[in-house]
Amino acid sequence: EVSTEDPETAFCTLANREDLNTEEGSIHHCLYQFTRNEKLTETNKLLCDVCTQRHYGPKKNIKSEKKYVYTNAKKQMLISLAPPVLTLHLKRFQQAGFNLRKVNRHIKFPEVIDLAPFCTAKCKNVAEGNTQVLYSLYGVVEHSGTMRSGHYTAYAKMRSMNHHLSDLVLRGQSPQALETEPVKGQWFHISDTHVQAVSASKVLSSQAYLLFYERLL
Repeated sequence: EVSTEDPETAFCTLANREDLNTEEGSIHHCLYQFTRNEKLTETNKLLCDVCTQRHYGPKKNIKSEKKYVYTNAKKQMLISLAPPVLTLHLKRFQQAGFNLRKVNRHIKFPEVIDLAPFCTAKCKNVAEGNTQVLYSLYGVVEHSGTMRSGHYTAYAKMRSMNHHLSDLVLRGQSPQALETEPVKGQWFHISDTHVQAVSASKVLSSQAYLLFYERLL
């Protein structure tokens, strides 16, 4: 889908990205890099229909000749619809010659994360005037081992019902009340049939592969 946006606001976000603490090795740094503003130049130029028609005339006259105009452009991937449940999948492999190698480094992630710096200024299902889009962590999947073999375990939070989440899922309503604290509950570590209660600090020190957040605001 191609839409025309005001150039002054097309790359604007709900919250200032420059205020972020984008420490390398954090989930904020990962999101910042994934949503960074990219310049498309040289061999990455964008095929521009408007420029082509301006230069060669209507499309019907140029199809047979295959003449197109490419132009420099900017590209940025931002969130246009804040989901009720946010799932973050970390890329834990890298190319090493002809082989894939697992990335074992720890990535810091918070109990409450604000997606506003990664959302468009006109993000849908965000109440007007809100400059925060908050999510609370409720699940983590961890992988131990190598690319060839290993074991998956999970951390899950037993908590009370999130009424804001129910409104979002069932009725599509945006949460209005301000909640900035993580949803209260007890964390558990699950490994096959073994389940053990653990602290939040234990969860935050895990080597996350998948992160699951539920929307607060």
